Amino acid sequence: MKKSPVLSNSRSLFALWILIFFGSCVHEPFLSSLDSNNEPPPPPTDDCLSDGSVCFESSILPIFLSSCARSGCHDSKSKKDGYVLDSYTNIMKKGISKGNANNSKLYKVLFATGSDRMPPDGPLSQAQKDAIKLWINEGAKNTTDCNCGCDPSLFTYAAIIQPIMATNCVGCHKPGSLGGNIDLSTHKAVQTQAANGKLVGSITHAQGFVAMPQGGKLQDCEITQIKSWVSAGAPNN
Repeated sequence: MKKSPVLSNSRSLFALWILIFFGSCVHEPFLSSLDSNNEPPPPPTDDCLSDGSVCFESSILPIFLSSCARSGCHDSKSKKDGYVLDSYTNIMKKGISKGNANNSKLYKVLFATGSDRMPPDGPLSQAQKDAIKLWINEGAKNTTDCNCGCDPSLFTYAAIIQPIMATNCVGCHKPGSLGGNIDLSTHKAVQTQAANGKLVGSITHAQGFVAMPQGGKLQDCEITQIKSWVSAGAPNN
């Protein structure tokens, strides 16, 4: 049977159209739904998060750890008067009235006299008392990752190093409470520990040194500041 010339021509034209269309198109690679739904998350950032309030993690907790949560006082073993002051959870169990420092026992004892005064071996600095008061009045929040003001390029003793020592170390290392027989309450005393290498070794948790402060580690920025100050000769500036 003889094929129709019209049908033959139609098939030829269709084949030519297919060849031209697919031969001239450039396609993007196909992505499966699995690929598109499993893109890797963005890398974490080092941005400091803060709402402007007092930072519990860097400004308040170190005061409690250094001055209160010590052996024989308010650590998890001693529990003097039923208080354990080594973490946010324990600090908030009693003695703190959120939003009202003047009605909070843990703040009022800072101004008590005689055996009622805390810490018993010497008062906190006015700056430390003010920080605790402001933290409580702001709601005693468990704020973390919020020490945004640290500048690693600054490392004078009066403005940077001494406040770090006062907040994190002096509670355990001062006359009347010489932990490890080490005093960090004056420039001369800190300079001595800087010169013998114990200060940097301890705060960096280097092998062979007692890791300090107790219960944690200084922020990287603060460690950099102390190391820079020591490298500069530990001046009283």
